[in-house]
Amino acid sequence: MLRRLMSVTAASVLAFGVLAGCSDDDSGGDADPSPSASESETPYLDVPEGVELTEPGSDVSVGESAVIAWQPRENVIGVLDVKVTELEQTTFARSFEGWDVKAEEKKKVTPYFVHATVANRGDTNLTGSVVPLYALDSSDTLVEPTKFTEEFKPCPGGVLPKGYSPGETAKVCMVYLIGEGLTLRGVTFRPTQEFFPITWSGEITKPKPEKGGNKGGNKGKQQKRNG
Repeated sequence: MLRRLMSVTAASVLAFGVLAGCSDDDSGGDADPSPSASESETPYLDVPEGVELTEPGSDVSVGESAVIAWQPRENVIGVLDVKVTELEQTTFARSFEGWDVKAEEKKKVTPYFVHATVANRGDTNLTGSVVPLYALDSSDTLVEPTKFTEEFKPCPGGVLPKGYSPGETAKVCMVYLIGEGLTLRGVTFRPTQEFFPITWSGEITKPKPEKGGNKGGNKGKQQKRNG
């Protein structure tokens, strides 16, 4: 049987703070904790007429939407209406069957799935762009979504599909690996270090305990879920 390899090494590095420079602790003591009134009245990027961006610094609950804008590439502005629908804690045994993950790596990180629905509110085709969301862990460090060498069916990723034109809607699922001893606090949009982040938070769905002595039944359910 072919053994698919997950990019565990890179993913583990991300989970342990390569993006620590984006942590709230690095904002500096002189930073204003909230945007000024004049900043709030002006969109931080040029967006189509009629689009109202969610104010930077907003806290959003899981199940609610926020409208964000960012530049996925030079001279291109993307606008998404993002609804984070579920924060899901999972396990390697439950969700990564068939993937070669070393035992020591399993002890270092906990996998989480973040489910979202995104609508293209701009005037640009965003095919192939990645939904710009980071996980926020309990140490206030931002964690990038994990990349895979092959399709990961339980949670396919945050790449926007072919034909994602203005008005299109898509469902995405991103995998985040949170470091040992830490937990997922939420999901955040922070395109630059100076940007006041927009953060989704809420209840985290945790895996139900597996019934002892029923390995065959659990495996069958997992195969059905992945299929």
